[in-house]
Amino acid sequence: MVSVFRSEEMCLTQLFLQPEAAYCCVAELGELGLVQFKDLNMNVNNFQRKFVNEVRRCESLERILRFLEDEMQNEIVIQLPEKYPPTPLPREMITLETVLEKLEGELQEANQNQQALKKSFLELTELKHLLKKTQDFFETETSLYDDFFIEDTSGLLELRTSPTAMAGKLGFTAGVINRERMASFERLLWRVCRGNVYLKFSEIDTTMEDPVTKEEIKKNIFIIFFQGEQLRQKIKKICDGFRATIYPCPEHAVERREMLDGVNVRLEDLITVITQTESYRQRLLQEAAANWHSWAVKVQKMKAIYHILNLCNIDVTQKCIIAEIWFPVADTGRIRKALEQGMERSGSSMVPIMNRVQAKTSPPTFNRTNKFTAGFQNIVDAYGVGSYREINPAPYTIITFPFLFAVMFGDCGHGTVMLLAALWMVLNERRLLSQKSDNEIWNTFFHGRYLILLMGIFSIYTGLIYNDCFSKSLNIFGSSWSVRPMFRNGTWTTQVMETSPVLQLDPAIPGVYSGNPYPFGIDPIWNIASNKLTFLNSYKMKMSVILGIVQMVFGVILSLFNHVYFRKTLNITLQFIPEMIFILCLFGYLVFMIIFKWCQFDVHMSQHAPSILIHFINMFLFNYNDPSNEPLYKHQQEIQSFLVIMALISVPWMLLIKPFILRANHRKSQLQLSTVQEDSVENTEGDCANRSIGSGKRAQDDHEEEFNFGDIFVHQAIHTIEYCLGCISNTASYLRLWALSLAHAQLSEVLWTMVMNIGLRQKSWGGLVVVFIIFAIFAVLTVAILLIMEGLSAFLHALRLHWVEFQNKFYAGTGYKFCPFSFKHILDGTTEE
Repeated sequence: MVSVFRSEEMCLTQLFLQPEAAYCCVAELGELGLVQFKDLNMNVNNFQRKFVNEVRRCESLERILRFLEDEMQNEIVIQLPEKYPPTPLPREMITLETVLEKLEGELQEANQNQQALKKSFLELTELKHLLKKTQDFFETETSLYDDFFIEDTSGLLELRTSPTAMAGKLGFTAGVINRERMASFERLLWRVCRGNVYLKFSEIDTTMEDPVTKEEIKKNIFIIFFQGEQLRQKIKKICDGFRATIYPCPEHAVERREMLDGVNVRLEDLITVITQTESYRQRLLQEAAANWHSWAVKVQKMKAIYHILNLCNIDVTQKCIIAEIWFPVADTGRIRKALEQGMERSGSSMVPIMNRVQAKTSPPTFNRTNKFTAGFQNIVDAYGVGSYREINPAPYTIITFPFLFAVMFGDCGHGTVMLLAALWMVLNERRLLSQKSDNEIWNTFFHGRYLILLMGIFSIYTGLIYNDCFSKSLNIFGSSWSVRPMFRNGTWTTQVMETSPVLQLDPAIPGVYSGNPYPFGIDPIWNIASNKLTFLNSYKMKMSVILGIVQMVFGVILSLFNHVYFRKTLNITLQFIPEMIFILCLFGYLVFMIIFKWCQFDVHMSQHAPSILIHFINMFLFNYNDPSNEPLYKHQQEIQSFLVIMALISVPWMLLIKPFILRANHRKSQLQLSTVQEDSVENTEGDCANRSIGSGKRAQDDHEEEFNFGDIFVHQAIHTIEYCLGCISNTASYLRLWALSLAHAQLSEVLWTMVMNIGLRQKSWGGLVVVFIIFAIFAVLTVAILLIMEGLSAFLHALRLHWVEFQNKFYAGTGYKFCPFSFKHILDGTTEE
């Protein structure tokens, strides 16, 4: 039977596989997800392993799949299959490579053609706008030569009357430039040409797209008039430097119109070709989208299998692949069945051989979990993975963690909100899991949904115990306190009621207190009492001490099960027993005094009740002559003296006896070893005798290195000091239960008083609107401060109490986690190295 209270029993086995069947057998083990492979090629470079070429081919396929995914991004939705495809056979890699490489080539060709067509379309569009703007410019410009200093009056008159004739005497260059470069272009042109050019530009209103980056670009059309070849060369260099495109522009209007008509025809043809190319590209992407997820799963599985095969050894004869695997003993049958299925699938006739071997290292730790227990196991493993086969704290954490959280977060109103949020996540977990969100904060809350569910349930329970619901009490059963006897006895009058801000109810007066406690939780009348905080301080502080000591004692008891399982009899008598004596004689007795005082002193004797704290201090000082603090019971001095003496005796019991017994056992084993060596020397001659003596000396040296009395003594001293001081500090640490509980209650009360009361005080009709607004503010602050911030604070403190105060009594946490080869973990992205 598989135990949930202790990690699984693991087995190290050599696996002998036929090369033809190795791939399919590893694939079946990956589907099972219960086998961890050891790397038998630690000294071999990754690039020198047997199946490195297959891994590279898989990486090449992954590159193609990433390329296809990038092409489909924001255009086509990848279709998800209902279930993962089966693991492909090795020969299917060739088919998959052919399909993907062909698809990649066709898509790249389509992209190149589309890019070239769009580039031509962009150039023709720019030329079209340039011809239009140039024609408009020549038609409207009549005073171009005013900016030029020319002495020839006849030339000037000719230019003003005919711009076309001007163009014949002056050269001009027309082109297109990016709009953001226009200002720098104009400035540099003016400086280089020293003002001997005339520049005219206009913006292109049509939005254009870059054929490479597919980003929106804005451009301007410019025309530069100049005179002379030297200026033309300078203008050309400047245009090249600013990456301006220069287009040929005819001088005559008729030629420009004819050229514009030709450009329009070519644009229409290009639009048709671009549409057909885009349609062809979309068909390719649709085909890829239909199979992309299946291809990706197949490639990931193949790559994972070849990666595992690279961890295995290949026999010298090249006829056998040897692997070493860790797996749970309870699943041996399932693993054998998976290997047989892999053998049948590969068509091999040789059954894989499993040979159990002795492990030289400690086995990995494997705690079987489900979706409910996984969150609690993660809390334990976050501190440290348990040592092999030691007690697992997770089953106990399922109850103690949410309960200690609820002690600090005790409010049935806040607990209900937390419970509803957790129920929503639990009831919709399938739909939420299918969405696969990348938000780390959301994933943290979602994976801990069952933990939050239990924290909400326990918070409601402790909230009812504290009788606290959004800082208000619930009077369900009726208070046990009454003020009517005070009026009958004439103690209080109407004047006293009206003038006294504070009135004291004395439970010793008959009728004021019924003598029967509130049936469940704290009496609601304490919510309006001025000494409410004093009463709750005493109650919650003592409750925290009791809960802390009980949990620590339980942790020490769990260490006994570890000692018994690992057959460490010495630890039971020399460690567990003195630890129990120490903690029970001191702190167990403190719990006894708290409970005894609660039961012994009633309302009539409460004024004469002694102080437990003073008693506990005097217990260590052996001071029993304090007249202000009477004893709790008879023979208290004798009992407390005995308990202190037993606690003091347990300290050297833990510290001294164990190291000396270990040293005695070591000397006894040395004596036996030397006796065996003497017999071997007497009965052996020649080289055999020398080898025996040498091996005996080496064994003796190794044995001496293994045992070091100083290290053992120091380690035991550290453990003793840590335990004795830890009992004191850990008990004080549990007072955080009291502090956090009071802080949460006070914050809740402040939020109600400072926010909600503002709306409730309004008595007019407008107060209804104010109440809605105030309630919205109150709800937001409640969720943000009391639920999230205070909840996170209580969670962290409960985490510390389990990691430090509870688990250090029995949990070493020095193991390493069992990481099986699992396709499910690889595809979900949860695999661990």
